[in-house]
Amino acid sequence: MLTFTTLASGSLGNAALVSCGDTHILLDAGISAKRISAGLRERGVEPSSLAGIFLTHEHSDHVSGLRVLSSKAGAPIYATGPTLWEWYKRNQCGQMRDLFQKQAAGSGMQIGPLWVESFPTPHDAASSVGYSITDGSCRLVLCTDLGWLSPEVRQAVKGCDLLVCETNHDEDWVRSGPYVYALKQRILGDYGHLSNETGAELAAQAVESGARAVLLAHLSQTNNTPARAYEAVCLRLTAMGCDPKRDISLSVAPADVPGAVFLLEKGGVRVLPREEAVLC
Repeated sequence: MLTFTTLASGSLGNAALVSCGDTHILLDAGISAKRISAGLRERGVEPSSLAGIFLTHEHSDHVSGLRVLSSKAGAPIYATGPTLWEWYKRNQCGQMRDLFQKQAAGSGMQIGPLWVESFPTPHDAASSVGYSITDGSCRLVLCTDLGWLSPEVRQAVKGCDLLVCETNHDEDWVRSGPYVYALKQRILGDYGHLSNETGAELAAQAVESGARAVLLAHLSQTNNTPARAYEAVCLRLTAMGCDPKRDISLSVAPADVPGAVFLLEKGGVRVLPREEAVLC
Protein backbone atom coordinates (compact mmCIF):
# COMPACT_ATOMS: atom_id res chain seq x y z
CA MET A 1 0.00 0.00 0.00
CA LEU A 2 1.24 3.46 -0.95
CA THR A 3 0.61 6.27 1.53
CA PHE A 4 1.12 10.02 1.29
CA THR A 5 0.83 12.88 3.76
CA THR A 6 2.02 16.47 3.85
CA LEU A 7 3.94 17.65 6.89
CA ALA A 8 3.56 21.28 5.75
CA SER A 9 2.49 22.88 2.49
CA GLY A 10 2.59 26.57 1.67
CA SER A 11 4.68 29.61 0.95
CA LEU A 12 6.40 29.32 4.34
CA GLY A 13 7.54 25.71 4.05
CA ASN A 14 6.98 22.36 2.38
CA ALA A 15 7.64 18.73 3.24
CA ALA A 16 5.77 15.46 2.59
CA LEU A 17 6.14 11.79 3.47
CA VAL A 18 5.63 8.87 1.09
CA SER A 19 5.61 5.35 2.51
CA CYS A 20 5.25 1.81 1.23
CA GLY A 21 5.74 -0.89 3.84
CA ASP A 22 9.01 -0.19 5.63
CA THR A 23 10.26 2.18 2.91
CA HIS A 24 9.84 5.88 3.67
CA ILE A 25 10.98 8.86 1.61
CA LEU A 26 10.72 12.57 2.29
CA LEU A 27 9.79 15.02 -0.45
CA ASP A 28 11.45 18.36 0.36
CA ALA A 29 12.63 19.62 3.74
CA GLY A 30 11.41 23.20 3.85
CA ILE A 31 10.51 23.42 7.54
CA SER A 32 12.68 22.97 10.60
CA ALA A 33 14.23 19.59 11.27
CA LYS A 34 12.42 19.61 14.61
CA ARG A 35 9.03 19.94 12.92
CA ILE A 36 9.89 17.37 10.26
CA SER A 37 11.02 14.88 12.92
CA ALA A 38 7.84 15.45 14.94
CA GLY A 39 5.69 14.96 11.84
CA LEU A 40 7.52 11.77 10.91
CA ARG A 41 7.19 10.34 14.41
CA GLU A 42 3.49 11.13 14.42
CA ARG A 43 3.33 8.67 11.51
CA GLY A 44 5.54 6.14 13.29
CA VAL A 45 8.66 6.95 11.26
CA GLU A 46 12.04 7.79 12.76
CA PRO A 47 14.18 10.25 10.75
CA SER A 48 17.00 7.68 10.74
CA SER A 49 14.77 5.23 8.87
CA LEU A 50 14.28 7.47 5.83
CA ALA A 51 15.44 5.77 2.64
CA GLY A 52 15.96 9.08 0.87
CA ILE A 53 15.19 12.79 0.76
CA PHE A 54 14.06 14.05 -2.64
CA LEU A 55 14.25 17.76 -3.38
CA THR A 56 12.12 19.56 -5.95
CA HIS A 57 14.42 22.61 -6.01
CA GLU A 58 16.69 24.75 -3.86
CA HIS A 59 14.39 27.56 -2.67
CA SER A 60 14.36 28.01 1.09
CA ASP A 61 10.73 26.95 1.58
CA HIS A 62 11.79 23.52 0.29
CA VAL A 63 15.26 23.06 1.84
CA SER A 64 15.50 25.17 5.02
CA GLY A 65 15.54 22.14 7.33
CA LEU A 66 17.79 19.98 5.17
CA ARG A 67 21.14 20.64 6.83
CA VAL A 68 20.07 19.80 10.38
CA LEU A 69 17.80 16.94 9.31
CA SER A 70 20.57 15.34 7.29
CA SER A 71 22.86 15.29 10.30
CA LYS A 72 20.21 13.26 12.12
CA ALA A 73 18.86 11.10 9.31
CA GLY A 74 21.97 10.41 7.23
CA ALA A 75 19.71 9.57 4.28
CA PRO A 76 20.78 10.05 0.65
CA ILE A 77 19.69 13.38 -0.82
CA TYR A 78 18.33 13.12 -4.36
CA ALA A 79 17.99 16.12 -6.67
CA THR A 80 19.15 17.38 -10.03
CA GLY A 81 22.84 18.31 -10.26
CA PRO A 82 22.13 22.06 -10.57
CA THR A 83 19.85 21.96 -7.52
CA LEU A 84 22.48 20.22 -5.40
CA TRP A 85 25.17 22.63 -6.58
CA GLU A 86 23.05 25.70 -5.74
CA TRP A 87 22.32 24.32 -2.28
CA TYR A 88 26.00 23.55 -1.71
CA LYS A 89 27.17 27.01 -2.82
CA ARG A 90 24.85 28.64 -0.32
CA ASN A 91 25.59 26.33 2.59
CA GLN A 92 29.20 25.18 2.10
CA CYS A 93 28.54 22.03 4.11
CA GLY A 94 31.25 19.69 2.86
CA GLN A 95 30.34 16.68 5.00
CA MET A 96 26.93 16.49 3.30
CA ARG A 97 28.35 16.05 -0.18
CA ASP A 98 28.74 12.32 0.45
CA LEU A 99 24.94 12.13 0.74
CA PHE A 100 24.28 13.85 -2.59
CA GLN A 101 22.82 11.68 -5.33
CA LYS A 102 22.26 13.33 -8.71
CA GLN A 103 19.02 12.45 -10.46
CA ALA A 104 18.61 14.03 -13.87
CA ALA A 105 15.20 15.56 -14.56
CA GLY A 106 13.10 13.00 -16.38
CA SER A 107 14.90 9.98 -14.94
CA GLY A 108 13.74 7.43 -12.38
CA MET A 109 15.15 5.12 -9.73
CA GLN A 110 14.05 2.24 -7.53
CA ILE A 111 13.91 2.86 -3.78
CA GLY A 112 12.75 -0.38 -2.18
CA PRO A 113 9.29 -1.06 -3.64
CA LEU A 114 8.97 2.52 -4.93
CA TRP A 115 9.79 3.78 -8.39
CA VAL A 116 10.53 7.51 -8.08
CA GLU A 117 10.62 9.42 -11.34
CA SER A 118 11.17 13.13 -11.73
CA PHE A 119 9.90 15.47 -14.43
CA PRO A 120 11.00 19.05 -15.17
CA THR A 121 8.84 21.94 -14.00
CA PRO A 122 9.03 25.55 -15.27
CA HIS A 123 10.12 27.53 -12.20
CA ASP A 124 12.73 30.19 -11.46
CA ALA A 125 15.15 27.73 -9.89
CA ALA A 126 18.29 26.02 -11.15
CA SER A 127 16.55 22.84 -12.34
CA SER A 128 13.25 22.27 -10.56
CA VAL A 129 11.26 19.04 -10.82
CA GLY A 130 8.07 17.36 -9.73
CA TYR A 131 7.83 13.68 -8.79
CA SER A 132 5.80 10.71 -9.96
CA ILE A 133 5.92 7.83 -7.46
CA THR A 134 4.47 4.35 -7.83
CA ASP A 135 4.54 1.04 -5.99
CA GLY A 136 3.61 -0.79 -9.18
CA SER A 137 -0.14 -0.71 -8.61
CA CYS A 138 -0.91 2.91 -7.72
CA ARG A 139 0.74 6.23 -8.53
CA LEU A 140 0.87 9.69 -7.02
CA VAL A 141 2.22 12.88 -8.56
CA LEU A 142 3.58 15.89 -6.68
CA CYS A 143 3.41 18.96 -8.92
CA THR A 144 4.04 22.34 -7.28
CA ASP A 145 6.18 25.41 -7.99
CA LEU A 146 5.61 25.98 -11.69
CA GLY A 147 4.43 28.87 -13.80
CA TRP A 148 2.59 27.09 -16.61
CA LEU A 149 1.45 23.65 -17.71
CA SER A 150 4.29 22.38 -19.86
CA PRO A 151 3.95 19.23 -22.00
CA GLU A 152 6.14 17.34 -19.51
CA VAL A 153 3.85 18.33 -16.65
CA ARG A 154 0.69 17.38 -18.53
CA GLN A 155 2.18 14.02 -19.44
CA ALA A 156 3.29 13.30 -15.88
CA VAL A 157 -0.18 13.66 -14.36
CA LYS A 158 -1.95 11.41 -16.86
CA GLY A 159 -3.27 8.28 -15.23
CA CYS A 160 -2.19 9.11 -11.67
CA ASP A 161 -4.39 8.07 -8.74
CA LEU A 162 -3.51 11.04 -6.52
CA LEU A 163 -2.47 14.48 -7.75
CA VAL A 164 -0.86 16.93 -5.34
CA CYS A 165 -1.52 20.09 -7.31
CA GLU A 166 -0.37 23.67 -6.80
CA THR A 167 -3.08 26.31 -6.43
CA ASN A 168 -0.86 29.11 -5.18
CA HIS A 169 -2.80 32.31 -5.70
CA ASP A 170 -5.77 34.27 -6.92
CA GLU A 171 -4.48 36.38 -9.81
CA ASP A 172 -6.61 39.42 -8.93
CA TRP A 173 -5.40 39.30 -5.35
CA VAL A 174 -1.79 39.24 -6.50
CA ARG A 175 -2.32 42.25 -8.78
CA SER A 176 -4.12 44.31 -6.14
CA GLY A 177 -2.11 43.06 -3.16
CA PRO A 178 0.80 44.46 -1.14
CA TYR A 179 3.71 42.85 -3.03
CA VAL A 180 6.15 45.03 -4.97
CA TYR A 181 5.74 45.03 -8.74
CA ALA A 182 8.76 42.79 -9.43
CA LEU A 183 7.49 40.09 -7.06
CA LYS A 184 4.00 40.25 -8.58
CA GLN A 185 5.51 39.75 -12.02
CA ARG A 186 7.56 36.81 -10.79
CA ILE A 187 4.57 35.04 -9.26
CA LEU A 188 2.37 35.60 -12.33
CA GLY A 189 5.09 34.77 -14.87
CA ASP A 190 5.87 31.57 -16.74
CA TYR A 191 8.46 30.59 -14.11
CA GLY A 192 6.43 31.54 -11.03
CA HIS A 193 3.47 29.71 -9.52
CA LEU A 194 0.15 28.29 -10.66
CA SER A 195 -2.98 30.33 -10.07
CA ASN A 196 -6.15 28.73 -8.77
CA GLU A 197 -7.58 28.60 -12.27
CA THR A 198 -4.49 27.04 -13.86
CA GLY A 199 -4.18 24.56 -11.01
CA ALA A 200 -7.84 23.72 -11.59
CA GLU A 201 -7.04 23.01 -15.24
CA LEU A 202 -4.30 20.57 -14.22
CA ALA A 203 -6.64 18.93 -11.69
CA ALA A 204 -9.31 18.54 -14.37
CA GLN A 205 -6.84 16.86 -16.71
CA ALA A 206 -5.80 14.43 -13.97
CA VAL A 207 -9.38 13.58 -13.05
CA GLU A 208 -10.32 13.13 -16.69
CA SER A 209 -7.54 10.56 -17.02
CA GLY A 210 -8.51 8.63 -13.89
CA ALA A 211 -7.32 10.41 -10.72
CA ARG A 212 -9.45 9.58 -7.70
CA ALA A 213 -8.05 12.22 -5.37
CA VAL A 214 -6.70 15.76 -5.75
CA LEU A 215 -4.89 17.57 -2.96
CA LEU A 216 -4.45 21.32 -3.43
CA ALA A 217 -1.08 22.51 -2.20
CA HIS A 218 1.43 25.34 -1.83
CA LEU A 219 -1.18 28.06 -1.19
CA SER A 220 0.05 31.60 -0.64
CA GLN A 221 -0.80 32.96 2.79
CA THR A 222 -1.13 36.46 1.33
CA ASN A 223 -2.81 35.89 -2.01
CA ASN A 224 -5.13 32.95 -1.42
CA THR A 225 -7.32 31.06 1.02
CA PRO A 226 -8.16 27.37 1.17
CA ALA A 227 -11.83 28.17 0.49
CA ARG A 228 -11.01 30.24 -2.59
CA ALA A 229 -8.70 27.59 -4.06
CA TYR A 230 -11.22 24.84 -3.36
CA GLU A 231 -14.03 26.83 -4.97
CA ALA A 232 -12.03 27.47 -8.16
CA VAL A 233 -11.21 23.80 -8.60
CA CYS A 234 -14.79 22.75 -7.77
CA LEU A 235 -16.12 25.04 -10.49
CA ARG A 236 -13.78 23.57 -13.09
CA LEU A 237 -14.51 19.97 -12.16
CA THR A 238 -18.24 20.59 -12.08
CA ALA A 239 -18.04 22.12 -15.56
CA MET A 240 -16.62 18.86 -16.88
CA GLY A 241 -19.38 16.81 -15.26
CA CYS A 242 -17.50 15.69 -12.13
CA ASP A 243 -19.07 16.07 -8.69
CA PRO A 244 -16.12 16.95 -6.40
CA LYS A 245 -18.04 15.82 -3.33
CA ARG A 246 -19.11 12.46 -4.72
CA ASP A 247 -16.92 11.34 -7.61
CA ILE A 248 -13.47 12.11 -6.17
CA SER A 249 -11.72 13.28 -3.02
CA LEU A 250 -10.84 16.99 -3.25
CA SER A 251 -9.11 18.69 -0.33
CA VAL A 252 -6.58 21.35 0.62
CA ALA A 253 -3.28 20.61 2.38
CA PRO A 254 -2.84 22.55 5.65
CA ALA A 255 -0.06 25.10 5.67
CA ASP A 256 1.75 24.42 8.93
CA VAL A 257 0.64 21.08 10.39
CA PRO A 258 0.60 17.52 9.05
CA GLY A 259 -2.39 16.78 6.87
CA ALA A 260 -4.63 13.82 6.21
CA VAL A 261 -3.14 10.50 5.14
CA PHE A 262 -3.93 9.25 1.64
CA LEU A 263 -3.93 5.47 1.23
CA LEU A 264 -3.58 4.39 -2.38
CA GLU A 265 -4.76 0.90 -3.20
CA LYS A 266 -6.01 -0.89 -6.28
CA GLY A 267 -9.54 0.28 -6.79
CA GLY A 268 -9.30 3.69 -5.19
CA VAL A 269 -7.86 6.17 -2.72
CA ARG A 270 -8.90 6.34 0.92
CA VAL A 271 -8.37 9.46 3.01
CA LEU A 272 -7.84 9.22 6.76
CA PRO A 273 -8.10 12.40 8.84
CA ARG A 274 -4.94 13.15 10.76
CA GLU A 275 -6.40 12.08 14.10
CA GLU A 276 -7.49 8.72 12.70
CA ALA A 277 -4.36 7.90 10.72
CA VAL A 278 -2.20 4.96 11.66
CA LEU A 279 0.94 3.69 9.98
CA CYS A 280 -0.03 1.12 7.34
